[in-house]
Amino acid sequence: VQLVESGGGLVQAGGSLRLSCAASGFRFDDYAIGWFRQAPGKAREAVSSISTHDGSTYYVPSVKGRFTISRDKSRNTVYLQMNSLKPEDTAVYYCAAQWAQRHAGGSSWFPDGMDYWGRGTQVTVSS
Repeated sequence: VQLVESGGGLVQAGGSLRLSCAASGFRFDDYAIGWFRQAPGKAREAVSSISTHDGSTYYVPSVKGRFTISRDKSRNTVYLQMNSLKPEDTAVYYCAAQWAQRHAGGSSWFPDGMDYWGRGTQVTVSS
């Protein structure tokens, strides 16, 4: 099982980045996939998720309206389009997968509830 993130980098405040999470080794449709982030000295926090059943999405309030999550089933890939980036968005962003039967949007999207993790990609937003 692999979740491989890409697309991180350094961007100025107000800029955009698109993260990708390529999944392999498990049936894509059986898992909700999404993102967490962890800034230095802080706990890992939920960012966004997308359901495999109906495509419903969850966003943490701090990114709502700026970030958009989407999935491409033909590529087994989930994307996170991040616009209007702020310095406080600086963190390592992790892709995660949760078995669909346990997924309930934001109420189930917490670190201990994930089944698989990627290794992370660094996002740095300069002021």
